Amino acid sequence: MKIADLITWFEKWANPAWCESWDNCGWQVEPGVLQEQARVLVCLTPTLAVMKEAIAVNANLIFAHHPLIFNPPKSICTGNAIGDMVKLAFTNNIGIYSAHTNFDQVNDGTADVLAQILNLQDVSPIVPTQLGLGYGRVGNLQHSLPLKSLLTTIHSQLQPPNLIFSPAADLEQPVSRVAVLGGSGAGFISAVVKTKAQVYLTADCKFHQFQESRDQGLILVDAGHYATERPACDRLVQKFQALKLNWVGLSQKDEDFRQFYQLC
Repeated sequence: MKIADLITWFEKWANPAWCESWDNCGWQVEPGVLQEQARVLVCLTPTLAVMKEAIAVNANLIFAHHPLIFNPPKSICTGNAIGDMVKLAFTNNIGIYSAHTNFDQVNDGTADVLAQILNLQDVSPIVPTQLGLGYGRVGNLQHSLPLKSLLTTIHSQLQPPNLIFSPAADLEQPVSRVAVLGGSGAGFISAVVKTKAQVYLTADCKFHQFQESRDQGLILVDAGHYATERPACDRLVQKFQALKLNWVGLSQKDEDFRQFYQLC
């Protein structure tokens, strides 16, 4: 399949026109690869390490969740990350394409994959947008679980370096309704409360947002940006493999930009 045909297929599923006004979905760099047979490296964040990996595996397209360019740069220079990425993209004939808030909304997108990992039932968007899609997912567990067991499941499935949750009176309290949203989801706390979810799994939550959740009777769980969105990249690889591309792989150089110091 040619890269042009792959992008056409993808955009019928996750239209870049759905992205938020602050976002930048679609082509980040297109050095003239549209008619080439697709060799795709999927990643969460396009970085220089991922670009070097793409060169090493002879990929001609980096398909990323996070945009390379959020705001229009005033200049493109070597010596900074964007400038060096653009230079390497053109030198090695590697396109960079990003699917961000459009991919967040769709079935099998970032939130939907989290809901599937937790095996949520009767799932619906936290905030509907169009065509029955939307941001986040809320649903019911197959069987009620103690909070401690749910936290253990989240940790084992997502393998974050750290798991933060809001104060709870009883780790044995039963949980049956859960909301999820990959990446920075703290801004949706009020919407989650309206869904009657007991637990909200997301990332990038601040101190007072844990207080806000606690005061509204919602248990907030922060598993980290990387851990909550990386599984959707793996799902995207599976979808691309079903298209019988020339080659597709999941980046092994993707990074979680946070590390936690462990005291012995």
